Amino acid sequence: MDRERRPLGVQLPEGSWWDWDVITWDVGQFRLAAGHDLTYHHGLELVFGDPAFVSCPAAFHDPVFRMPTSEEQVRIARRLGEEPPVLVAFEADAGGREPVSCLIAAERFEVVHETVLRYWRDDAAPGQRFAPWVRPPT
Repeated sequence: MDRERRPLGVQLPEGSWWDWDVITWDVGQFRLAAGHDLTYHHGLELVFGDPAFVSCPAAFHDPVFRMPTSEEQVRIARRLGEEPPVLVAFEADAGGREPVSCLIAAERFEVVHETVLRYWRDDAAPGQRFAPWVRPPT
């Protein structure tokens, strides 16, 4: 069975997605979180399932998503031995003089648009999501 292979030009939902950081990075998932200020919550997550290649700073601002270049597609296919099902590219402000080019290859991709709290609240609504590091007081 041939997998669908597609580079992605990411379309973000309406919102202020200026601040970005990595909230999960392991074998099964690479997850970016975004919001206008990541101090208390974030409202957007880009979830990459089974990431095969990640070139991205831990925190950045104001990314501009674009289609991967043919050169990036060939480089990743060579590195992985095949074209990945998902390939996402963007430029972002990582605090340097020039924007940094970022590239992520994965098996799956999902955009999650919901509020995720980054601190514990006893009065949170049932089902409220919290960032992975948030734990109730003991």
